[in-house]
Amino acid sequence: MIENARLAVIDLTYLISAVGLIFGLRRLSAPRTARSGNQIVAGALLLALLVTLLDPAIHWRLPNILIMVLGVGIGAVVSIYIARIVPMTAMPQMVALFNGMGGGTAALVSVAEFYRYASEGSLSTGELVSVAFGTTIGSIALTGSLIAFAKLQELMTGRPVRFPLQLPINVAAFVGIVVLWVWLLGFTSAVAEWLLFALALIFGVLLVLPVGGADMPVVISVLNSMTGLAAAAAGFVVGNQILVIAGALVGASGSLLTVLMSRAMNRSLANVLFGAFQAARRGTATAEAKPIREATVEDVAVLMAYANEVIIVPGYGLAVAQAQHQTAELAAELERRGVEVKFAIHPVAGRMPGHMNVLLAEANVPYDKLYEMEQINEEFQRADVALVVGANDVVNPAARSDPGSPIYGMPILNVDQARNVIVIKRSMRPGFAGIENELFHMPQTRMLFGDAKEVLARLIEAVKAA
Repeated sequence: MIENARLAVIDLTYLISAVGLIFGLRRLSAPRTARSGNQIVAGALLLALLVTLLDPAIHWRLPNILIMVLGVGIGAVVSIYIARIVPMTAMPQMVALFNGMGGGTAALVSVAEFYRYASEGSLSTGELVSVAFGTTIGSIALTGSLIAFAKLQELMTGRPVRFPLQLPINVAAFVGIVVLWVWLLGFTSAVAEWLLFALALIFGVLLVLPVGGADMPVVISVLNSMTGLAAAAAGFVVGNQILVIAGALVGASGSLLTVLMSRAMNRSLANVLFGAFQAARRGTATAEAKPIREATVEDVAVLMAYANEVIIVPGYGLAVAQAQHQTAELAAELERRGVEVKFAIHPVAGRMPGHMNVLLAEANVPYDKLYEMEQINEEFQRADVALVVGANDVVNPAARSDPGSPIYGMPILNVDQARNVIVIKRSMRPGFAGIENELFHMPQTRMLFGDAKEVLARLIEAVKAA
C-alpha cells in the first residue's frame, strides 16, 4: 500500500513537472518572459529530481548515497562556478559544452541499463532499440558538441577541417554503426554495445570537424536535438516518464530550431553538415581590387548625431570585442539627442540563435528596440545611417545579386539600402563564408577600422562633443 502511494505521488509530481517544462519553454520564446521561463523550467526539473528520490527502486545503501551526493554536489558546484565566471560572449560554447554533457550522460545511462537488463535476462527488442539509439545519438552529441566547443573557444581552427579520404572514412564509420546495430539487436552482444559506443564517439568528431564556424548555430541546434532524443531513449530504458517528456521536448524544439535556422541561411541541413565535401566554394576570389572609403570618428559622430533614424546591426565582431555596453551607451546618447535608434537582429548573427539578443539584453538595451530581420528590413531605406558593428556575411548584398556566391539566396539585412552605411571592422578580412563583401565598396559606405569596443568608446565621446 505504501509503495503504491509512493508511486502515485511520483507519477503526479512528474505530471506537474512536465506541465512546468512546457509552460517554461513557452515563456522562453519571448525576451520579456525568458528569465521567468528559465526559472520555471529549473524549478520543474528540481521538483522531478527530488521526487525521484522516493522511487522504491533506489536502494538506500551508503555507497549509493555517496555516489548521488557526490554527483549532485560536483555538478552543482561546477555549473554555478561556470555560470558566474563565463562572460555572455562565451555563452555559445558553454551551451555546446553543457549540451555535450547531457548527450554523454544519456549514452552512459543506456550502456549501464544494457548491462542491468542483460544480467536479468529480460532485455526486449524495444529496450534493445532504445539502448542502441540512446548510445549512438548520445555519443555523437557528446563528441560533436566538444568539437563545436573547441571551435567556438578557438582551441582549434574554426574553419572546416579536411583530410585525405575524409568522405570514405565518414561513410565507413556510418556503415559500421549500422552493422553494430544489427549485431546488437540480433545477438544482445556486450561487445557490440561497447563497439557501438566507441564508434559513435568517433563519428561525432568526424561529423563536426568539416563544419565551419559560420554554420555552428545550426550544428548546435542539431546536437541539442540529438541530446534530447538520447535522453528520451534513456527514459524509455529506465522507465522514467519525466525523462521521456523532457527529452522529447528538447528534441522537438531543437529540431524546429534547426529548420528555422536552415531557412534563415537558405541552406539545407545536408549542405550545412556535408557541404565541406563538395568542391571548393565559388566566389572566394576577387578579380580586381575595389576601392574602400574610410571615415574619421568625428565625421561619423556628426553624421549620426544629426540623423533622424539610425539602425545598428550587431554581429559576431561585437561579441568578440565585448562591445555590447558601448553599443548600448552610444544608442542611449543618440536618443538623448532626439535620434530614433533601432537594432536589427539577423537570425544567424553570432554563434548561436539569439546570441545578439542575449548580449544586448546584458547591456540593458530595451527589448522593444530589437527588431528581427522581417520586421526591420523595409525600414533601412528610410534610415539615415546604418551602423554595422562586426557583422559581415549577414549584410553582404552578394546574397541577392551574385548567383555564383556561396551565400546566394541567404536572406540578409538590407543595410545597403540605407542612405549612409558605417562599418566598424578590424580589417578587410572576409567573414566565415570566405568571400569579399560588396557592401564595403559601395559609394554610401564608410569604414571605421579598429577594435569595436575602442572605436565605439571614441565615437561616444565624439557624439557628445558634436
